[in-house]
Amino acid sequence: MTVLTVLGAVLGSSLSGCGGQERSRTENFRPGRSSASPSAPAGALASLPAGRKPPTMAPGPAGLTPVFERRPRTTGKGAGSRDKVVALTFDADMTADQGPRAAAGERFDNPELIALLRRLKVPSTVFMTGRWAREYPAQARSIGTDPLFEIANHSYRHHAFASPCYGLPAVRQAEMRDDVRRAFAAFREAGARHVVPYFRFPGGCYDEAALRTLASEKVTAVQWDVVSGDAFAKDADAVAEQVLAGVTPGSLVVMHCTRSAAPVTDEAVGRVVPELRARGYRFVKVSELMRG
Repeated sequence: MTVLTVLGAVLGSSLSGCGGQERSRTENFRPGRSSASPSAPAGALASLPAGRKPPTMAPGPAGLTPVFERRPRTTGKGAGSRDKVVALTFDADMTADQGPRAAAGERFDNPELIALLRRLKVPSTVFMTGRWAREYPAQARSIGTDPLFEIANHSYRHHAFASPCYGLPAVRQAEMRDDVRRAFAAFREAGARHVVPYFRFPGGCYDEAALRTLASEKVTAVQWDVVSGDAFAKDADAVAEQVLAGVTPGSLVVMHCTRSAAPVTDEAVGRVVPELRARGYRFVKVSELMRG
């Protein structure tokens, strides 16, 4: 996305590439799709109530980490109003080196957005970095103990798992698993309970090596099929129009939960939610979308 390319260097890498028009740097690598499986990593599920384990996907070819982008499209007689579901997801981005900026007053959170989702009763999945949870532990705990939400893993440092990736610094392959584990540990330390075994690559960038490396973590990688364009946007109506034009039954939308670099997201959501409901859509978390 042009605006990401131009502004990323100016505003920093906290949102670089997340939800850009280039969905990922993996156009020529497409892992096979697999059906949902009850298996999931203990680290992500340690705090969930018994019987509430979310679905994950079975490993891809050669045991690679599976990738989920949206619910499979339904056609024919089986298609109907029950299939008109959509998942809104929000990336809570913060890189490991942005502590001084936060200390100086830059806000990487968006409590107004979370409050709006609660008022509108919109189930949502928040893909949170571990660094964000450490900076805002009370908010991480509040989100992660509210059954309206679920927290998924967006890495600890928000560094790239494949390069190039919108200027993000790269994680060494030997550090990838630890980065994912550190994020889950940060959620537990904050007191979050509704944590799901899903992982979103920073910038949406991954390759076969990253999928192979994370296979032992038993997470399902979650991408998207609708880009909101909210990163660095100034026009809430344009963001809303882009979402409304892209959503189809089973869609998964990527948005952001950070005021400093996505300042109009809550305003856009305030328009998107009633319009999609008027069209007959029901909002679900990623876990329900994946369950089918």
